[in-house]
Amino acid sequence: MLLNDEYYMQQALREAEKAFDEDEIPVGAVIVINQKIIARAHNMTERLNDSTAHAEILALTSAYNFLGSKYLPDAALYVTVEPCLMCTGAMYWSKLDRLIWGADDEKNGHRRITQPNFPFHPKTKIRTGVLKEECAAIMKTFFQQKR
Repeated sequence: MLLNDEYYMQQALREAEKAFDEDEIPVGAVIVINQKIIARAHNMTERLNDSTAHAEILALTSAYNFLGSKYLPDAALYVTVEPCLMCTGAMYWSKLDRLIWGADDEKNGHRRITQPNFPFHPKTKIRTGVLKEECAAIMKTFFQQKR
């Protein structure tokens, strides 16, 4: 069975739900190689008291450890929200094959500061808007509950 981007984004949404349940900003990420999820993560900035403990960073670290490699040229990273500038820098160095995100982040996303497709590695293919409404809804619900 060939799995598609929507399936993997649903898996990232499951990670975002874990973050939500832990009172973390609900962002989730998964990394896939050859149709297999090799890493899963969600935001853990509050739990770890670490402003760099974003879902994408934690997923990248997990994937590097799983593969014993510092590059991921055959991997796709699925994340529920547009990555921030810090995370895009880490993705650049990972040399990802693909990056797929759900909801845009006009306030904190990388595009607020950079041009589209920069600062990603030149070979990285980007797809946006996968399950956009579902990814945005969990964020909206989280922040509505905070107000």
